[in-house]
Amino acid sequence: MTEITKKTNLAPEEITKKDVTKAYLRWHFANEIPHSFERYLAPSLLYAMMPILRKLYKNDDALKAAYKRQLLFFNTQLSWGGGVITGLMSSMEQQRAQEEHEGTEVLMQDDLMYNTKAGLMGALAGIGDAIDSGTVQYIFIAIAVPWAEQGSALGALFPFVAFALYQVMLGMFFARQAFSMGRNATGLMQSSGVQNAIETLSVLGLFMMGILAGNYVKVASTLQFKISGREFIIQDILDQIVPGILPLAVVMGVYWFYTKKGLKVTQALLWLTGILIVLAAVGIL
Repeated sequence: MTEITKKTNLAPEEITKKDVTKAYLRWHFANEIPHSFERYLAPSLLYAMMPILRKLYKNDDALKAAYKRQLLFFNTQLSWGGGVITGLMSSMEQQRAQEEHEGTEVLMQDDLMYNTKAGLMGALAGIGDAIDSGTVQYIFIAIAVPWAEQGSALGALFPFVAFALYQVMLGMFFARQAFSMGRNATGLMQSSGVQNAIETLSVLGLFMMGILAGNYVKVASTLQFKISGREFIIQDILDQIVPGILPLAVVMGVYWFYTKKGLKVTQALLWLTGILIVLAAVGIL
């Protein structure tokens, strides 16, 4: 076998958008399965990247090095972080493989690749959590609540199915775009237009949570008394001053608990249940 033939056999194969889509789907469905304390979600990312790395690195030592590179500590949100970083790592690994094959100076060093990944994973996780978990999720729930109140199973199923499809489609889109743009994807995510869109969606999410709380948190006072023969009904008085003030007080009380004690949902539910039972027993609620 000639030297030219050997080099041709070791040449990295072309990575297509179909490969990147497959990589994201592997990440999506394996996301939490190999979760470990030491590496967090890195095994999921490696599992996603394995078919791409095998196409790029035909030398066993180079392939092992790429595996180790993608197995370093990694943790991010499913679609925003996972999508962008899967596509970006595919693009960067492709450049690295080409540089190694051509024997030119390797600009795509391990530190550069990991620092890019580490710099993005936290920022994108914050964006994804704010938009997906804090906004989009509640929009789907708000749409489905009336169906659930009517006894339709669609009210229970719709939020889960719609949110799952949304995240799959969004993640595939981000992965393909990040792969096409390469390292320019980092600049795009930090642009003022994207940041303004994120802030707008965050505000929308707060509105949606307020709407849900106002419509579906039901708290009313049963307290009433007479003074000089005139009957006073506390709930009617409260409704004249600020309609919905008791549900608002409950929601703000839970929010205050979370800001002081952290997101301890079980403790919040126990405290809230105990307080409401006491207030109901003494006739206030």
